[in-house]
Amino acid sequence: MRFLKFLFVGCLSMVSLTGHAETVKGLYQVREPVSSQTPEERDQATQRALDTLVLRLTGDPKAAQSPGLATVRKDPQQIISQFGYEAGPPQVLKVDFDPATTEQALRRAGLAMWGSNRPSILGWWLSDSTEGSSLVGDGQASATPLLRAAQHRGLPLRLPLADLNEQIVATAPNLESADPAPLRGASDRYNADALLAVHAREEGGQWQAKWRLWLGDQKEAGSVQGADTAALADAVMLAVSQRLAPRFAAKPGASSEQLLEVQGMSLERYATLGRLLEPFGARLQSVDGDRVLYRVNGSPDQLRAQLSLARLQEIPAGEAPTPTAPVQPVAAGSTPVAAPAPAPTPQLRFRW
Repeated sequence: MRFLKFLFVGCLSMVSLTGHAETVKGLYQVREPVSSQTPEERDQATQRALDTLVLRLTGDPKAAQSPGLATVRKDPQQIISQFGYEAGPPQVLKVDFDPATTEQALRRAGLAMWGSNRPSILGWWLSDSTEGSSLVGDGQASATPLLRAAQHRGLPLRLPLADLNEQIVATAPNLESADPAPLRGASDRYNADALLAVHAREEGGQWQAKWRLWLGDQKEAGSVQGADTAALADAVMLAVSQRLAPRFAAKPGASSEQLLEVQGMSLERYATLGRLLEPFGARLQSVDGDRVLYRVNGSPDQLRAQLSLARLQEIPAGEAPTPTAPVQPVAAGSTPVAAPAPAPTPQLRFRW
Protein backbone atom coordinates (compact mmCIF):
# COMPACT_ATOMS: atom_id res chain seq x y z
CA MET A 1 0.00 0.00 0.00
CA ARG A 2 2.80 2.41 0.89
CA PHE A 3 4.44 1.70 -2.45
CA LEU A 4 1.19 2.40 -4.27
CA LYS A 5 0.79 5.69 -2.44
CA PHE A 6 4.25 6.88 -3.40
CA LEU A 7 3.72 5.69 -6.98
CA PHE A 8 0.43 7.57 -7.05
CA VAL A 9 2.09 10.75 -5.79
CA GLY A 10 4.95 10.39 -8.26
CA CYS A 11 2.54 10.11 -11.15
CA LEU A 12 0.56 13.09 -9.92
CA SER A 13 3.63 15.30 -9.79
CA MET A 14 4.11 14.83 -13.53
CA VAL A 15 0.66 16.13 -14.39
CA SER A 16 0.30 19.71 -15.58
CA LEU A 17 -3.06 21.47 -15.66
CA THR A 18 -4.37 24.91 -16.25
CA GLY A 19 -5.79 26.16 -12.97
CA HIS A 20 -7.37 29.45 -12.13
CA ALA A 21 -4.30 31.31 -10.89
CA GLU A 22 -1.56 31.87 -13.43
CA THR A 23 2.21 31.90 -13.22
CA VAL A 24 3.28 35.29 -14.55
CA LYS A 25 5.83 34.88 -17.33
CA GLY A 26 8.68 37.35 -17.54
CA LEU A 27 8.10 38.58 -13.99
CA TYR A 28 11.82 39.39 -13.59
CA GLN A 29 12.21 41.00 -17.01
CA VAL A 30 11.59 44.75 -17.26
CA ARG A 31 11.41 46.95 -20.35
CA GLU A 32 12.05 50.67 -20.00
CA PRO A 33 11.88 53.18 -22.89
CA VAL A 34 15.08 55.07 -23.74
CA SER A 35 15.90 57.89 -26.14
CA SER A 36 19.48 56.73 -26.78
CA GLN A 37 22.03 54.06 -25.91
CA THR A 38 24.44 56.32 -24.05
CA PRO A 39 25.85 55.04 -20.74
CA GLU A 40 24.07 57.81 -18.84
CA GLU A 41 20.72 56.98 -20.41
CA ARG A 42 21.32 53.29 -19.80
CA ASP A 43 22.08 53.85 -16.11
CA GLN A 44 18.95 55.95 -15.66
CA ALA A 45 16.82 53.34 -17.40
CA THR A 46 18.37 50.59 -15.25
CA GLN A 47 17.41 52.48 -12.10
CA ARG A 48 13.86 52.84 -13.40
CA ALA A 49 13.79 49.13 -14.22
CA LEU A 50 14.87 48.31 -10.67
CA ASP A 51 12.14 50.54 -9.23
CA THR A 52 9.59 48.90 -11.53
CA LEU A 53 10.67 45.41 -10.50
CA VAL A 54 10.63 46.13 -6.76
CA LEU A 55 7.16 47.65 -7.05
CA ARG A 56 6.05 44.68 -9.16
CA LEU A 57 7.28 42.20 -6.55
CA THR A 58 6.12 44.02 -3.42
CA GLY A 59 3.19 46.24 -4.41
CA ASP A 60 4.69 48.87 -2.10
CA PRO A 61 5.56 52.22 -3.77
CA LYS A 62 8.01 52.99 -0.94
CA ALA A 63 9.84 49.67 -1.08
CA ALA A 64 12.42 50.72 -3.68
CA GLN A 65 13.67 53.44 -1.30
CA SER A 66 14.09 51.02 1.58
CA PRO A 67 17.46 51.45 3.39
CA GLY A 68 17.98 47.72 3.04
CA LEU A 69 18.19 48.10 -0.75
CA ALA A 70 20.76 50.92 -0.69
CA THR A 71 23.62 48.72 -1.93
CA VAL A 72 21.47 47.27 -4.70
CA ARG A 73 20.39 50.72 -5.84
CA LYS A 74 24.02 51.81 -5.90
CA ASP A 75 24.98 48.82 -8.04
CA PRO A 76 21.95 47.12 -9.69
CA GLN A 77 24.31 44.96 -11.76
CA GLN A 78 24.68 42.60 -8.81
CA ILE A 79 21.16 41.28 -9.37
CA ILE A 80 21.04 41.63 -13.19
CA SER A 81 21.69 38.59 -15.37
CA GLN A 82 21.65 40.37 -18.75
CA PHE A 83 20.35 43.41 -20.60
CA GLY A 84 19.97 44.57 -24.17
CA TYR A 85 18.16 46.98 -26.45
CA GLU A 86 15.05 46.45 -28.56
CA ALA A 87 14.22 48.62 -31.57
CA GLY A 88 11.13 50.79 -31.33
CA PRO A 89 9.26 52.82 -31.50
CA PRO A 90 9.84 53.34 -28.72
CA GLN A 91 13.34 51.97 -28.26
CA VAL A 92 13.55 50.10 -24.95
CA LEU A 93 16.21 48.76 -22.63
CA LYS A 94 15.31 45.18 -21.68
CA VAL A 95 16.72 44.19 -18.29
CA ASP A 96 16.64 40.60 -17.01
CA PHE A 97 17.00 40.39 -13.25
CA ASP A 98 18.17 37.16 -11.64
CA PRO A 99 15.24 35.76 -9.62
CA ALA A 100 17.33 34.10 -6.89
CA THR A 101 19.62 37.04 -6.09
CA THR A 102 16.75 39.51 -6.41
CA GLU A 103 14.64 37.57 -3.95
CA GLN A 104 17.56 37.31 -1.54
CA ALA A 105 18.09 41.08 -1.70
CA LEU A 106 14.43 41.80 -1.00
CA ARG A 107 14.32 39.31 1.86
CA ARG A 108 17.45 40.79 3.43
CA ALA A 109 15.82 44.20 3.20
CA GLY A 110 12.84 42.84 5.14
CA LEU A 111 10.40 43.46 2.29
CA ALA A 112 7.25 41.49 1.63
CA MET A 113 7.24 39.59 -1.65
CA TRP A 114 4.41 38.58 -3.95
CA GLY A 115 5.22 35.34 -5.80
CA SER A 116 4.81 34.65 -9.50
CA ASN A 117 1.57 32.67 -9.03
CA ARG A 118 -1.07 35.39 -9.22
CA PRO A 119 -4.83 35.63 -9.77
CA SER A 120 -5.89 35.78 -13.40
CA ILE A 121 -7.85 38.94 -14.21
CA LEU A 122 -10.54 39.35 -16.85
CA GLY A 123 -10.61 42.97 -17.95
CA TRP A 124 -13.73 44.65 -19.31
CA TRP A 125 -12.47 47.95 -20.74
CA LEU A 126 -14.84 50.42 -22.39
CA SER A 127 -13.29 53.50 -24.04
CA ASP A 128 -15.28 56.64 -24.85
CA SER A 129 -13.56 59.09 -27.21
CA THR A 130 -14.47 61.64 -29.85
CA GLU A 131 -14.62 58.75 -32.32
CA GLY A 132 -17.25 56.88 -30.29
CA SER A 133 -17.48 54.16 -27.67
CA SER A 134 -15.77 50.77 -28.02
CA LEU A 135 -15.19 47.66 -25.91
CA VAL A 136 -11.58 46.47 -26.06
CA GLY A 137 -11.39 42.86 -27.16
CA ASP A 138 -8.66 40.26 -27.36
CA GLY A 139 -6.71 40.52 -30.60
CA GLN A 140 -7.66 44.14 -31.30
CA ALA A 141 -4.99 46.79 -31.78
CA SER A 142 -6.49 48.68 -28.83
CA ALA A 143 -5.67 45.70 -26.60
CA THR A 144 -1.89 46.16 -26.99
CA PRO A 145 -1.40 49.02 -24.47
CA LEU A 146 -3.57 47.19 -21.93
CA LEU A 147 -1.61 43.95 -22.18
CA ARG A 148 1.71 45.79 -22.10
CA ALA A 149 0.65 47.69 -18.99
CA ALA A 150 -0.44 44.47 -17.29
CA GLN A 151 2.89 42.83 -18.10
CA HIS A 152 4.74 45.90 -16.86
CA ARG A 153 2.93 45.68 -13.52
CA GLY A 154 3.14 41.89 -13.22
CA LEU A 155 -0.55 41.06 -13.70
CA PRO A 156 -1.95 38.14 -15.75
CA LEU A 157 -4.62 40.01 -17.71
CA ARG A 158 -7.13 38.41 -20.05
CA LEU A 159 -9.50 40.28 -22.35
CA PRO A 160 -12.92 39.17 -23.61
CA LEU A 161 -13.67 38.54 -27.26
CA ALA A 162 -15.89 41.65 -27.31
CA ASP A 163 -18.48 39.99 -29.51
CA LEU A 164 -21.94 41.47 -30.00
CA ASN A 165 -23.44 39.79 -26.94
CA GLU A 166 -20.62 41.08 -24.75
CA GLN A 167 -20.90 44.59 -26.15
CA ILE A 168 -24.55 44.60 -25.12
CA VAL A 169 -23.60 43.68 -21.54
CA ALA A 170 -20.45 45.81 -21.14
CA THR A 171 -22.22 49.18 -21.03
CA ALA A 172 -21.02 52.20 -19.09
CA PRO A 173 -23.71 51.79 -16.36
CA ASN A 174 -22.77 48.13 -15.86
CA LEU A 175 -19.05 48.86 -15.76
CA GLU A 176 -19.48 51.62 -13.18
CA SER A 177 -22.02 49.72 -11.09
CA ALA A 178 -21.09 48.31 -7.68
CA ASP A 179 -23.04 45.17 -8.62
CA PRO A 180 -20.92 42.82 -10.76
CA ALA A 181 -23.81 40.44 -11.55
CA PRO A 182 -24.36 41.48 -15.20
CA LEU A 183 -20.64 41.15 -15.99
CA ARG A 184 -20.22 37.91 -14.05
CA GLY A 185 -22.64 36.11 -16.32
CA ALA A 186 -20.67 37.12 -19.39
CA SER A 187 -17.37 36.32 -17.64
CA ASP A 188 -18.08 32.70 -16.70
CA ARG A 189 -16.70 31.20 -19.90
CA TYR A 190 -13.29 32.83 -19.34
CA ASN A 191 -12.79 31.14 -15.95
CA ALA A 192 -10.72 33.98 -14.45
CA ASP A 193 -10.12 34.62 -10.75
CA ALA A 194 -10.79 38.35 -10.71
CA LEU A 195 -13.09 40.67 -12.60
CA LEU A 196 -11.89 44.15 -13.60
CA ALA A 197 -14.29 46.74 -15.00
CA VAL A 198 -12.90 49.96 -16.48
CA HIS A 199 -14.76 52.87 -18.07
CA ALA A 200 -12.30 55.22 -19.76
CA ARG A 201 -13.13 58.63 -21.18
CA GLU A 202 -11.23 61.17 -23.23
CA GLU A 203 -11.93 64.78 -22.26
CA GLY A 204 -9.96 67.79 -23.40
CA GLY A 205 -7.04 65.73 -24.64
CA GLN A 206 -6.73 63.92 -21.30
CA TRP A 207 -7.85 60.41 -20.38
CA GLN A 208 -9.51 59.44 -17.13
CA ALA A 209 -11.00 56.16 -15.95
CA LYS A 210 -13.12 54.70 -13.19
CA TRP A 211 -12.31 51.11 -12.32
CA ARG A 212 -13.72 48.37 -10.12
CA LEU A 213 -12.17 45.04 -9.14
CA TRP A 214 -13.79 41.93 -7.65
CA LEU A 215 -11.78 38.98 -6.32
CA GLY A 216 -13.75 36.58 -4.16
CA ASP A 217 -15.21 38.66 -1.35
CA GLN A 218 -12.75 41.50 -1.97
CA LYS A 219 -14.01 44.64 -3.69
CA GLU A 220 -11.83 47.53 -4.79
CA ALA A 221 -12.50 50.71 -6.76
CA GLY A 222 -10.73 53.87 -7.82
CA SER A 223 -10.15 56.47 -10.51
CA VAL A 224 -7.01 57.41 -12.44
CA GLN A 225 -5.84 59.80 -15.15
CA GLY A 226 -3.34 59.58 -17.99
CA ALA A 227 -2.03 61.62 -20.90
CA ASP A 228 -2.94 58.85 -23.36
CA THR A 229 -4.39 55.34 -23.39
CA ALA A 230 -1.01 53.74 -22.63
CA ALA A 231 -0.44 55.94 -19.58
CA LEU A 232 -4.02 55.39 -18.45
CA ALA A 233 -3.70 51.61 -18.76
CA ASP A 234 -0.49 51.67 -16.75
CA ALA A 235 -2.14 53.76 -14.04
CA VAL A 236 -5.05 51.31 -13.78
CA MET A 237 -2.78 48.24 -13.63
CA LEU A 238 -0.55 49.90 -11.04
CA ALA A 239 -3.53 50.70 -8.84
CA VAL A 240 -4.87 47.14 -9.15
CA SER A 241 -1.45 45.66 -8.34
CA GLN A 242 -1.10 47.79 -5.22
CA ARG A 243 -4.54 46.72 -3.99
CA LEU A 244 -3.92 43.00 -4.59
CA ALA A 245 -0.33 42.68 -3.36
CA PRO A 246 -1.00 43.08 0.40
CA ARG A 247 -3.35 40.11 0.27
CA PHE A 248 -0.71 37.75 -1.14
CA ALA A 249 2.73 39.19 -0.30
CA ALA A 250 4.68 37.39 2.41
CA LYS A 251 7.03 39.35 4.68
CA PRO A 252 10.12 37.67 6.19
CA GLY A 253 9.56 36.79 9.83
CA ALA A 254 5.81 37.30 9.56
CA SER A 255 5.26 33.75 8.32
CA SER A 256 5.34 30.58 10.36
CA GLU A 257 5.32 26.87 9.66
CA GLN A 258 1.83 25.44 9.26
CA LEU A 259 0.37 21.98 8.76
CA LEU A 260 -2.20 22.14 5.97
CA GLU A 261 -4.70 19.39 5.28
CA VAL A 262 -6.71 19.29 2.06
CA GLN A 263 -9.57 16.85 1.49
CA GLY A 264 -11.26 15.71 -1.69
CA MET A 265 -8.05 15.29 -3.68
CA SER A 266 -7.86 13.85 -7.18
CA LEU A 267 -5.26 13.57 -9.91
CA GLU A 268 -6.18 16.94 -11.43
CA ARG A 269 -6.52 18.71 -8.10
CA TYR A 270 -3.13 17.52 -6.88
CA ALA A 271 -1.37 19.29 -9.75
CA THR A 272 -3.36 22.48 -9.19
CA LEU A 273 -2.69 22.44 -5.43
CA GLY A 274 1.03 21.86 -5.90
CA ARG A 275 1.28 24.91 -8.14
CA LEU A 276 -0.67 27.09 -5.71
CA LEU A 277 1.53 26.08 -2.78
CA GLU A 278 4.86 26.69 -4.54
CA PRO A 279 5.39 30.14 -2.93
CA PHE A 280 5.05 28.56 0.52
CA GLY A 281 7.77 25.91 0.17
CA ALA A 282 5.22 23.12 0.49
CA ARG A 283 6.51 19.70 1.61
CA LEU A 284 4.19 16.71 1.31
CA GLN A 285 3.90 14.84 4.63
CA SER A 286 1.34 12.14 3.97
CA VAL A 287 -1.36 10.87 1.62
CA ASP A 288 -4.41 9.05 2.98
CA GLY A 289 -7.02 8.30 0.36
CA ASP A 290 -8.31 11.64 -0.92
CA ARG A 291 -6.69 13.49 1.99
CA VAL A 292 -3.20 15.05 1.86
CA LEU A 293 -1.11 16.77 4.51
CA TYR A 294 1.45 19.46 3.67
CA ARG A 295 3.95 21.36 5.77
CA VAL A 296 4.07 24.95 4.49
CA ASN A 297 5.61 28.30 5.46
CA GLY A 298 3.17 31.18 5.47
CA SER A 299 0.61 33.02 7.51
CA PRO A 300 -2.94 31.63 7.71
CA ASP A 301 -4.35 34.69 5.92
CA GLN A 302 -1.90 34.33 3.02
CA LEU A 303 -2.73 30.64 2.65
CA ARG A 304 -6.45 31.36 2.75
CA ALA A 305 -6.07 34.00 0.04
CA GLN A 306 -3.97 31.71 -2.16
CA LEU A 307 -6.23 28.67 -1.79
CA SER A 308 -9.30 30.78 -2.54
CA LEU A 309 -7.95 31.09 -6.08
CA ALA A 310 -8.80 27.40 -6.59
CA ARG A 311 -12.18 27.76 -4.87
CA LEU A 312 -11.19 25.64 -1.87
CA GLN A 313 -13.39 25.92 1.21
CA GLU A 314 -11.98 26.09 4.71
CA ILE A 315 -13.25 23.48 7.15
CA PRO A 316 -14.32 25.02 10.48
CA ALA A 317 -12.16 24.04 13.43
CA GLY A 318 -14.98 22.22 15.23
CA GLU A 319 -16.11 20.16 12.25
CA ALA A 320 -15.20 16.46 11.93
CA PRO A 321 -11.56 16.34 13.06
CA THR A 322 -9.08 14.08 11.32
CA PRO A 323 -9.71 10.50 12.51
CA THR A 324 -6.99 8.84 14.57
CA ALA A 325 -6.19 5.16 15.01
CA PRO A 326 -8.40 3.51 17.69
CA VAL A 327 -6.79 2.41 20.94
CA GLN A 328 -6.70 -1.42 21.18
CA PRO A 329 -7.69 -2.95 24.55
CA VAL A 330 -4.99 -4.84 26.47
CA ALA A 331 -5.81 -8.40 27.57
CA ALA A 332 -5.14 -9.36 31.20
CA GLY A 333 -1.61 -10.67 31.73
CA SER A 334 -0.32 -9.56 28.31
CA THR A 335 2.39 -7.04 27.66
CA PRO A 336 1.00 -3.65 26.56
CA VAL A 337 1.98 -2.61 23.08
CA ALA A 338 3.19 0.92 22.69
CA ALA A 339 0.52 3.03 21.04
CA PRO A 340 1.48 4.61 17.74
CA ALA A 341 2.34 8.28 17.86
CA PRO A 342 -0.74 10.39 17.21
CA ALA A 343 -1.03 11.93 13.79
CA PRO A 344 0.00 15.60 13.71
CA THR A 345 -2.92 17.97 13.95
CA PRO A 346 -3.20 20.39 11.02
CA GLN A 347 -3.66 24.07 11.84
CA LEU A 348 -5.56 24.67 8.59
CA ARG A 349 -7.98 22.30 6.89
CA PHE A 350 -9.62 22.79 3.48
CA ARG A 351 -11.71 20.77 1.06
CA TRP A 352 -12.57 21.00 -2.61
